[in-house]
Amino acid sequence: MKTPARLQPLLDEGFIDEVVRQLMSGKEAIVYVVRCGDVNRCAKVYKEANRRNFRQAALYQEGRKTKNTRDARAMKKGSRYGKRADEEAWQSVEVDTLYQLAAAGVRVPRPHGFFQGVVLMDLLVDANGNAAPRLNDVQFSVQEAGIAHNLLIREVVKMLCAGIIHGDLSEYNILFDQSGPVIIDFPQAVAAAQNNNAAMMLKRDVDNLRTYFGRFDQRILASRYGDEIWALYEKGKLEPDSALTGHFASDRKKADVKGIIEEISAVELEHEARERQRAERQ
Repeated sequence: MKTPARLQPLLDEGFIDEVVRQLMSGKEAIVYVVRCGDVNRCAKVYKEANRRNFRQAALYQEGRKTKNTRDARAMKKGSRYGKRADEEAWQSVEVDTLYQLAAAGVRVPRPHGFFQGVVLMDLLVDANGNAAPRLNDVQFSVQEAGIAHNLLIREVVKMLCAGIIHGDLSEYNILFDQSGPVIIDFPQAVAAAQNNNAAMMLKRDVDNLRTYFGRFDQRILASRYGDEIWALYEKGKLEPDSALTGHFASDRKKADVKGIIEEISAVELEHEARERQRAERQ
């Protein structure tokens, strides 16, 4: 096939030897099968910001660190340089996250580098050597659904133990290769300890899995893994092999509103007293 312009520099530099074919086109990128020596890999080419359906919402950007203050100032002002820096930072999140999660033992495509807005990574295949299908294209028996759901819940736990939440997890960004489910697409990933929306995102990811697999096994619909996982994480008790039940009892204890109001009033009175003493000394 004709080499896409964005992949030509990788050919010129010898990072890839041939563009075999286009594999898929998503809301944020186009993925190609490329040959690197005698091995086929994927090249994920990010679309320009104005051509993507997925927006860089502040919801996902909260807590992300910028490499230097110049970039941070430019990104805040929205200058041409700032927009370019913002785009580069958005793209680099995926490859950084892939390296971090691969090191933590999470089932993700193994990355092989990031070059001018292109991520090179393993090509995932099924038992017949064909490109691995999306989870959405796989049919499950009741038993198979339970096994796959449990495997993915365990991957979510391993990600959270590594400090990462996918943020957009669904049947459309999970592939099913010859060994089971593999999680893909991480540009919107968030740091669990640095984003105020982390709990909501984690529970939403888990709920999406519950809803999908509940089509094959309705018993899964009753599970509450998201609440259980986050509760363990908040207490500092979550481990990659933590035993999970899928059950969670909400705290039904009524808040002591009267006590809270009294405590606030006491603090206000103490503050006023300090201000009066300060004024008297002057």
